Amino acid sequence: METTNQVKKYNSIVLIPTDFSDVCGNAISHGVKLAKFLGYKVCILHIINKETKAELKKKNVAVDYVDYRLKEYKKYYEKKYKVEIDTLAVEGNIFSTISKVAKDIKANLMVMGTHGKTGFQHVFGSYALKVVVESPVPVVVVQKRAFKQGYNNIVFPVSNDLEPRQAVHWAKLMAKLFNAKIHIFLSQEKETGRKTSLNIITKQITDVFSAENVSYCIQTAETDRSFAEYIISYSVINQADLIMIMTRPNIDVPGFSLAAWDERLMFNDAQIPVMGINPVELGYQYYEWSMLA
Repeated sequence: METTNQVKKYNSIVLIPTDFSDVCGNAISHGVKLAKFLGYKVCILHIINKETKAELKKKNVAVDYVDYRLKEYKKYYEKKYKVEIDTLAVEGNIFSTISKVAKDIKANLMVMGTHGKTGFQHVFGSYALKVVVESPVPVVVVQKRAFKQGYNNIVFPVSNDLEPRQAVHWAKLMAKLFNAKIHIFLSQEKETGRKTSLNIITKQITDVFSAENVSYCIQTAETDRSFAEYIISYSVINQADLIMIMTRPNIDVPGFSLAAWDERLMFNDAQIPVMGINPVELGYQYYEWSMLA
């Protein structure tokens, strides 16, 4: 259970980076609506880098144009959704600066737009992967799909590669917030030891959901398809609104990484939002996997 001191470290903020593209506009809409459900504030962030400066030069406008655009977002969304919004323009590198801002403002959550893994984009494409693994807070990656009525069906992949139990806190929160059903999706294990380990992990997770009266079901992947492919197919059939994934601590160097199947989930063609969670506590590595609630 989170202690009072831990809770005080956060400021109930959803951080939303933007490059002023349409897909980032959708991320802002998504993030503001989510913040309204959570009762959080919003901080809309633009990182001023060489791409920004090149675009400003192309438009023949000064750097204060960035503040103007951010204030337009603030005015529109505060009026429409009655959510408190701050804006921030910071010069720096998108990878390190977004993470630093998240730490500095003590954000609880980030919502970020992506165009996918192809095309020209300086934050929102394959680079989104690096933003996710550098983030001290969970990141909801969205494409062009609208927020609609929240997260009613949440797919929660569980494999033997990593114990995703730290994600249980967010799964419980979202399930209670939206009266959602959690679809626990298990990898297929043939080796007895790995199967036993996966069963133990699954029971620990379901014990928490049962104690919290969270609705859930369990599905196991088939052996003749890739884990990511089966998760995406299952998510589409069951009209999932969110897929939750955990990153993996690196062994050789500090930090975290995503498995290949995680990347496929993040850029899924169905454009289902994906929440990526690093095993961290406000930027500090956090490996106490036994803390479930």
